[in-house]
Amino acid sequence: MADLLLIRHGQASFGAADYDRLSDTGEEQSRRLGAWLARCGVGAELVATGRLHRHARTAELCLDAAGLAGLPRLTLAGLDELDHVEVLKRHRPDLRDFEDFARELRGQPDPHRAFQRMFAEAVARWSGGRHDHEYERTWPAFRRETLEALQALAEHPARGIWAFTSGGPIAVIATELLGAPVERTFALSWNLVNTGITRVRLGRGAPQLITYNAWPHLAEAADAALITYR
Repeated sequence: MADLLLIRHGQASFGAADYDRLSDTGEEQSRRLGAWLARCGVGAELVATGRLHRHARTAELCLDAAGLAGLPRLTLAGLDELDHVEVLKRHRPDLRDFEDFARELRGQPDPHRAFQRMFAEAVARWSGGRHDHEYERTWPAFRRETLEALQALAEHPARGIWAFTSGGPIAVIATELLGAPVERTFALSWNLVNTGITRVRLGRGAPQLITYNAWPHLAEAADAALITYR
């Protein structure tokens, strides 16, 4: 038996032109996760990441704090998040660039809530099946590649794996392992906490979901500002 920890990246730079960078809060979340895992004696033999900077940086900070910086690394495209830029552009072609998006959100009473509403609508369009021909990476392809990454990790001989990824792949895997309706995937993703841990048990049979979206390393800090969702 082996444990796979699916770890959502630390908080990225919401509202910045380059979202794919950890904020100061995201870096602190990542360090706290590594220190907590070390204190709890949770080991690993392999680290997997998607190809995004926020995945690699979260892994780097977490592993340094855990004293495991030298672990073997594996990069899997199936751990990448959906392309939020393309998904939003197809939904709102009138917003031509980052400045247009920023201006639209600044005009809202609650920019974070307005973005979440817009993004949820954009994801629903992308995953609905009627517009697949418009997207470079379709929802069926995204889901298939994520599950292929899970299969690759399940077949790896490592006894413990920490996989640093994003909310979309974690929700896809959880939906699959729970046998939940595929159309409910993103309902599972919206409340995923940055650096939250989803534990999957790997063995001779099918992978089993053990825990979902746990964040004891943040709860123990008693600092609500460390609990973020985007």
